[in-house]
Amino acid sequence: MTAAQLADLIALRPQGISDSSYIDRVIKALRTHLGLDVAFIAQFRVEDRVFTHVDAEGPAPINPGDTLPPDAGYCQRVVDGLLPELIADTSLCPLAMELPETTALPIGSHLSVPIWLGDGRLYGTLCCFGYTADPSLSERDISVMRVFAELIADQLDSELKRVRDRVQKHRRISEVLASDQPTIVYQPILAAQSLELCGWECLARFSTQPQRSPDQWFLEAAEAGLGVDLELRAIQLAVKALRELPGHTYLALNCSPQLVYSGRLTAFLQDLPPRRLVLEITEHAAVADYVRLEQALAPLRQRGVRLSIDDTGAGYASMRHILELSPDIIKLDMSITQGIDHDFKRRALASSLIAFARETGSSVVAEGVETQQELEALRALGVHKIQGYLLGRPQPLAEALGAMRSKVG
Repeated sequence: MTAAQLADLIALRPQGISDSSYIDRVIKALRTHLGLDVAFIAQFRVEDRVFTHVDAEGPAPINPGDTLPPDAGYCQRVVDGLLPELIADTSLCPLAMELPETTALPIGSHLSVPIWLGDGRLYGTLCCFGYTADPSLSERDISVMRVFAELIADQLDSELKRVRDRVQKHRRISEVLASDQPTIVYQPILAAQSLELCGWECLARFSTQPQRSPDQWFLEAAEAGLGVDLELRAIQLAVKALRELPGHTYLALNCSPQLVYSGRLTAFLQDLPPRRLVLEITEHAAVADYVRLEQALAPLRQRGVRLSIDDTGAGYASMRHILELSPDIIKLDMSITQGIDHDFKRRALASSLIAFARETGSSVVAEGVETQQELEALRALGVHKIQGYLLGRPQPLAEALGAMRSKVG
């Protein structure tokens, strides 16, 4: 098999295969092709050399994670030009015979090429050896090794880029958590018929650079492994308003299943008035195990904390959330409510969801209401509560309270 054929064989990685698994497959294919006993990748570090990937025919004499001093073995000597990249018979190479590894392992034949990253840095070496001499090894095999080393370097570059990206994201989110971010704005939720103030949705806002939507900040926090921390921080800041808001109103708090699973939310809400708390799970929240989520929510719901499914109608997931979690509140997405006064399809869908809520004992909140005509249409359909720019924009606490007092006045 030629180097080109081997490259074609493994160049297309199946989806779902991690970089590490892919590299394991690469060195196994290489070792099998060469007919040698052991293949490995050695990463050069300042203080040592670590074996990151190992493949062997039978028990391996080395394992991933094993380390050696930088000057031990063949690898550094090959890179320095003291040993040739191809040694078909170590007994014919005096310097190789001086190395204790040659007789200890033993090493009868050895091939090694450097792995250069895209930025020109030396990552380490790709090596194969046999326990016995192999006079059939040739420069063509070294060419094959170089092809594989390039394939591995491409994967390592991708992996290192992801690591750097994750570190940068972690640093940005950590800076947010170390500051007074996010700030919280409050949007009023009113009774549809009487327009009596019932509650407030708490929404996070970020003034930190780069400027982007809150969803993007929370997504980056999740990717950095700090999603639960940032969500909990937003809730901790939001509930500070409870003592200043009218006692009959509730706070709607956005949370992900991951925050619920963590147990930290349950512990934090323990001493807060449950009747004034609503947890909102959005259409975009992926739920792999509804039984687990129900069990994690149970202590909160038993105390009286209500559950709301946000963005209902925006996609399939929200319908599944409703069926599996039996929420107390169903929030109609603005994609349904906006234009509902003149679109019979939107009215039909909203009517079906309202009828479903009536049968299951849930209440319905329509969000994104922007015109008086939409409000009247939703009232006629039997929506319980409404939220939207027509009635109040998201604002900092003092401004939100002032706006509501002005409307009442």
